[in-house]
Amino acid sequence: MLFNYAYKGHSSVDNSRAGETAMSFAPDLKRAPTFFVGELAKALEFREAISALHDVVVSDLRFKPKDKTAYKAWAAQQLHLDLGEIAAKKRETAERIRSVGAELHALAEKKQQRLAPFYKAQRAYFDYLYEKDRDTWFVLDPVITVHPDEIFFECFSQDESSYGRLGVGYDVFKTLGERQCGTTNIDYSSGLYDEFQKIRTYKTTRLAIDPTGFSVKTGGDPDHREVKIDVPQSWVRGFLQVNSAMTMPALTCELHPMDVHNMCFVLRRRKEKSGPRSMRFVLKPGQPVRILFEPFQIELVCRRSIYTGPDEREVRVWGRRRIHILERLIPIARRFTVHLLGTGLPSFYVADLGGMSFTLGLSGWTANDWASAGNLDLLAPRGSVDDLTKRRVFGELQKAQLATPDELAARVGIDRPLLLSALLAYTQAGRAMFDLNRGVYRLRELSREPLPISDESLRFSSPQEAAASALLLETATGGERAIELVGVTASGKDSVHPETKTLTGRCRRGAGKSAHKALELRLILDADERIIKADCGCDFFVRNRLHKGPCEHMLALRMLHARQAAR
Repeated sequence: MLFNYAYKGHSSVDNSRAGETAMSFAPDLKRAPTFFVGELAKALEFREAISALHDVVVSDLRFKPKDKTAYKAWAAQQLHLDLGEIAAKKRETAERIRSVGAELHALAEKKQQRLAPFYKAQRAYFDYLYEKDRDTWFVLDPVITVHPDEIFFECFSQDESSYGRLGVGYDVFKTLGERQCGTTNIDYSSGLYDEFQKIRTYKTTRLAIDPTGFSVKTGGDPDHREVKIDVPQSWVRGFLQVNSAMTMPALTCELHPMDVHNMCFVLRRRKEKSGPRSMRFVLKPGQPVRILFEPFQIELVCRRSIYTGPDEREVRVWGRRRIHILERLIPIARRFTVHLLGTGLPSFYVADLGGMSFTLGLSGWTANDWASAGNLDLLAPRGSVDDLTKRRVFGELQKAQLATPDELAARVGIDRPLLLSALLAYTQAGRAMFDLNRGVYRLRELSREPLPISDESLRFSSPQEAAASALLLETATGGERAIELVGVTASGKDSVHPETKTLTGRCRRGAGKSAHKALELRLILDADERIIKADCGCDFFVRNRLHKGPCEHMLALRMLHARQAAR
């Protein structure tokens, strides 16, 4: 997917004056004007938070095998040599090394000045490679949004398994200048991170999304840069999956900053060589949070952090070394709130920085990135919403910029599940996002143009969803539906899901399958029509459970229920 940007100049941090630091971000000129000017009151906290956001951008923990091409080529040549030839080549090579070494030594002594340009050019060459390699870390420039209550940055890691969001409230600023709400991409070069490290508390720090950048009228301006970035579609899908995950019900516990430090300390001191490489949260009401690190079998008791939930739960998460991103925030954080979606499912860590918040979203495990295997948007409600209702919901969100689901439902005059289905369509189009820290939906245009939801790769988030849509149109033997809803019953309640219902169904896919071979289905939905538990006899569910999302039969059954309920 191709993204086109146009910047005037580069984002920069000016530390040339003794008592002032000026940060100026160059916005995308092709988007609607978005600008902001303010003087920071908490410069140190902002420096650490924006640096942690940089750590998310450059994070890449994917396994990188060694390149053995040269070795294999050399080994292939050795197969055709006998021992005598090898010994002769060794002697010949040693003689050549001594000869060339003596010649170079003589040149270095007599004509040192001739080698000086070579060393200078060599240094410049390696500096060029270093800078170029660092610039490739940034797959897509971070997204920055100016809202009525805060300004926030969003980014995605290079391995597409970590998401970072930094929200900076306006009470963090001493003075506020002119601003225009909206979303834009900012030029965020590699050298900018080094400049951020020079921010000091004794200097006045001014943050600006430069409004003068929009005065550019011609492409011939020397400061005008056209940038085209071919973004992997998985990057876009993963960015959208994060918002679906943040809307799901989760177990929540608060951790003291020192407990997060101890978690990082345990992982820094040890390196696992075998599995399981999990981190097990043991949560008991009224007792300290306990974390078991496997395979070391080390138990960390967080005595400063008491679990206040009503039920006893145990959750295992993987990809735990990614929490090192939070290390820079420990000295300035008031507390960390952990949101656990379940064993093997994503988790979120929200740091309260006093006027600022930092959200770190981690996929189920590092290799299971957000785009390829999560399919968490399939667990969210997928009711059929007419275009008029969708436009009304989005119109209200545009007016308010941010609102809770209940507030939007009251303004539009529709039920909450129907509202969430409409909002899901706009989050999947990149036009809205869910703020986990405040529990509100926010207007946020991820791209200049709405993402092409008509595109099959974005319309259907997985092969299971595409197969479920086709399954609803199929008929089995005797002209019956391939998918059948047998019953709907009210279920029990618990602390996480105060209201649930159970759907039972049967699938007779294909004309050649008889009734006694039909698949029996069972879904448990919460009050917002999300799938929280399920059971099916198909191979996909037996192998993956819900770790890779529901199977096509579950999705088709829920779609059928939504259609019948709408009649």
